[in-house]
This record gives sequence, C-alpha cells and structure tokens, in this order.
Amino acid sequence: MKIKSDKPVTACLRCGTCCEKGGPSFHIEDKHLIDKGNIPARFIYTIRKGEPSYDNIRRALLPVTSDVIKIKGRDNTWCCTFYDKQENACQIYANRPIECRTLKCWDTRAIEDIYEKNRLTRKDLLSEVDGLWDLVEAHEKRCSYETIGQLVSELKRTRSNAVAGQIIEMVEYDKQLRTLVVQNGRLDAENLEFLFGRPLGQTIRAFGLEIEIIDGKITLVSSAKKG
Repeated sequence: MKIKSDKPVTACLRCGTCCEKGGPSFHIEDKHLIDKGNIPARFIYTIRKGEPSYDNIRRALLPVTSDVIKIKGRDNTWCCTFYDKQENACQIYANRPIECRTLKCWDTRAIEDIYEKNRLTRKDLLSEVDGLWDLVEAHEKRCSYETIGQLVSELKRTRSNAVAGQIIEMVEYDKQLRTLVVQNGRLDAENLEFLFGRPLGQTIRAFGLEIEIIDGKITLVSSAKKG
C-alpha cells in the first residue's frame, strides 16, 4: 500500500515512485557491484554514446555523451527490475547503486550534482576481457550513433536510396551479430543489451524511422507516414 501524506516531504516515504520511473544509472563508484556479481549483467543494459535518451534532469530527449549503463525495467515497463511492489522495497537495498543512495525526492540537488559525473562505461567493465571487448568495439565502430545521426539527416534531406541502404546494412549487421554471439559464442541472450546496447531495429525510432520486414527484407519507413 502506498504511503500518502499532506505534510511536506523531508524523508523517504517508501512510496516507490522513483523506482517505478526507471532504474538508476551506474557510476564508477558502482563498478564493484557488477564485478562481484551483486548486480548480474543480465539485469543491466547500455544506452550507447550518441543514442537519444530522456534526460531526467533536463526533461528532454537528448543524445547521451557517453555510455549510460542502467538497470533494466520489469515486464516492459520503466519500473526498476529490483523493486518489489508488494513490499514497497528494494531487493538489492544493501547493494544499491550510488544514484539510489543519493536521491532525495524532496531535494534533488545532490542527484543533479552527480548525474553526469563519473559514469560507468562498458570499457571500464570489459576492456580486460580478451576477445569480448574487441567485439564490442567493432560493433560500436560499425553502428555508432554519430554515424546513424548523420545518415538519417542526409536521408531526410536527399531521400537517397543509397543512404537508406547504408542504414539498413547497419541494422542487419546489428541483428546478425546478436544472433551469432548467442549461437556460436554461447553468450547469454540476456546480456546482449548490456554488451551492444538496445537493438538498432528498436532505437532507430528515436530518429523518426521504423523498421518493416517485407518479403524477408528489412525496409525503412518514416514514423510519421506509418502513424
């Protein structure tokens, strides 16, 4: 049951509102939580550098300036996967990330101060893992959001089939790589969104495009036209 009060809030009411709005982002101070398995990789995902994402502080959709590693939502919602709604409790409270420790809903100055500082990146966690980091870097170079943004801008300006083809190639590469590392590399499919971010077939929507499969081939469709 939610706790309600008409009095000014000066302490956590355990209402769960912050947890339901989304999981926290990780900072360098949280590295040990993942390294030690307190928060397994299957429960986190990466918003890659340049990817449009909602900025909770500025309250706008903006491209992120570095990797942002976050805890996944539950059941296709924003709600933090570790939030127990029935008990209004955090399942990893003793090992919660620094953003959770810092956040005071009644005074957001502290969380605003650390929000963009010392963000944890995939390189911090994977650079010493032989082979795997090379794969992540190769994917990043091939499917960078900087390149996607440039191509989308050119596509909107020129409506070039060649440019559309380049974007489709990136989407196909991203999709095939995820399939191959699970089938041949024996990686856990639940770790893919941490290693390679969210699928391009989904995130391309932030650029005003949709993916459709026609006769087994990927095609691009304007979100405005589809709507």
